[in-house]
Amino acid sequence: MAQIPLVDLKAQYSAHRTEFDNAIKKCINKSSFIGGEDHGLFAEEFADYCGGGYVALCGSGTDALTLSIIGILGPGNGSEEIITVSFTFIATIEAIVNAGYKPVMVDIKKDCFTMDVNALKKAISPNTRAILPVHLYGQMAIMDQIMKIAGENSLKVIEDAAQAHGSKWLGMGPGGWGDAACFSFFPGKNLGALGDGGAIFTKHKELAKKINMRLNHGRSDKYKHEFLGTNSRLDGLQAALLRVKLRYLNDWNLARIQIADWYRENLSSADRITLPEVRPGGDHVYHQFILRLAHRDKIITEFAKTDISVGIHYPIPCHKQPACSHYVDSDTSLSNSEEASAEVLSLPIFPEMTQTQVNKVSSTLLEILAKI
Repeated sequence: MAQIPLVDLKAQYSAHRTEFDNAIKKCINKSSFIGGEDHGLFAEEFADYCGGGYVALCGSGTDALTLSIIGILGPGNGSEEIITVSFTFIATIEAIVNAGYKPVMVDIKKDCFTMDVNALKKAISPNTRAILPVHLYGQMAIMDQIMKIAGENSLKVIEDAAQAHGSKWLGMGPGGWGDAACFSFFPGKNLGALGDGGAIFTKHKELAKKINMRLNHGRSDKYKHEFLGTNSRLDGLQAALLRVKLRYLNDWNLARIQIADWYRENLSSADRITLPEVRPGGDHVYHQFILRLAHRDKIITEFAKTDISVGIHYPIPCHKQPACSHYVDSDTSLSNSEEASAEVLSLPIFPEMTQTQVNKVSSTLLEILAKI
């Protein structure tokens, strides 16, 4: 059997090569590289996909977070706080800091890797301005409880939905709960570009308008700038390609769910493996298929001897990162985040993955466990 990658982007391109190539050719023929028809249409189509509202398209998921924070709260003064989790990619913390706010990192729930609402309650202070929950691995945070806490404390809510395209909580997706939801179109995402990109989805028309101006130099017209902004525009080629991919996103998410079910069938009897938890009321779209394992690093060493690629998302929680450690007290221990970082293992998952490939990954893992 050929090598099994963690994510197979070539397989997705091969399956829809003609559509992708045609979209690129049309964009080149129109010379619509910045803005243009595909950009506008993708913004509308993605807003409809998210449940109806408004979308601002930008250069990356990190920019989406930064632009949303500034658009909703205004630039921070360095002392005002935004509460988020430590167990996330560092972009979540970067965005808070780059928008001028202090990140306050709280722990996750052990079973589902998203924000612990009890830890959230304890972290709220007079300086708190917003809550930034992270929907991790394809599963949303417990948004009804988070929104209740936010309402009781007059706080804004900005959702990090970089890994949650198509996910839902109690029937509603990212952005239907908070003031805005921020998506990444990094190539490996459930909806990924052939480069970088991001989007902000919101129900608030004026917020989307303000963010669209900020990401395009603060302009209201070609040479009229209402305020100083930045340059973070999703280019026309990426918009054209994402329009094609969006048509298949639901099917691809269903394929990921099927792959996750195959893994569960193969691995459920192994008592040394903790399978990913799916909360009642949530629709998990499996951006990653994550296991918890003791001796994780030894298992990765053994996988390196095979033709199967595995990964770790994430090996160091943000409060332990050199770039972020000064935002927490030196004796701070977010135990669930730290345990997760030592135990999580990402198995290969992509929509084109076959049951034969899943069986191969599963049997290899069980063989490795038998040796350790």
